[in-house]
Amino acid sequence: MPASRQPLSVAIITLNAAAQLEACLQSVGFADDIVVVDSGSTDGTQALAERFGARVIEQAWLGFGQQKQYAVAAAKHDWVLCLDADERVSADLQTAIRAALQAPEAAAYRFPRCNRFLGRYLRHGEGYPDWSLRLFDRRRAAWSDDAVHEKVLCEAPVGTLSGDLLHDSAESLATYLNKQNRYTSLAAEMALAAGKRATFGRLALSPLIRFVKFYLFRQGFRDGLPGLIHITIGCFNSFTKYSKMLERQNSDAALR
Repeated sequence: MPASRQPLSVAIITLNAAAQLEACLQSVGFADDIVVVDSGSTDGTQALAERFGARVIEQAWLGFGQQKQYAVAAAKHDWVLCLDADERVSADLQTAIRAALQAPEAAAYRFPRCNRFLGRYLRHGEGYPDWSLRLFDRRRAAWSDDAVHEKVLCEAPVGTLSGDLLHDSAESLATYLNKQNRYTSLAAEMALAAGKRATFGRLALSPLIRFVKFYLFRQGFRDGLPGLIHITIGCFNSFTKYSKMLERQNSDAALR
């Protein structure tokens, strides 16, 4: 490791991720420390991580934001790259990260995430560039406490790196839809807890605005059939979230 480069920790959260984790770990072999925070895997995830030299810590599930922040706190070094088990650092992104850590000009860095969906890496629409802030100095940034749609909070300047973070979940469409159902439930609960309200206008217009923005203006149609299916599910997610909010609002009103 060049003496001038900031040492780097990689923090990964896992649950039964043995099928994806190996490729993730192979892509971050340049890191100085890898910590895997596992929430009860039974498929050999922990043993696989240890074979690649990662430190494994068991922690019961806290929610996405808090679980990721727990992993950040467990890292050995202040500069941390946070990944999910189904993500890989491309060669171009690795080069960009190495260069940035020679003399960091920002407290955190974002880079594009390229999502694979139905066998195709999406390059347009909602699937790309999917800017992801994952590399940061933990003394100046941290994960939000959100149970879903968590994000890194950083008040200092944020830089941008070239090179893609590759996201390849390799999950079936049925599994993807089940996950979206869980996410929309959590998103609805978070919105209501924040004092937001669902209205008929939001229920009707949110999916339409999402479709126009990502499929037309952001040219999601250029990703073919996978692009169309991806945005259709995204629009349905918007509709579903507001529907669940309305259901909860009506239920609470009936109890008054």
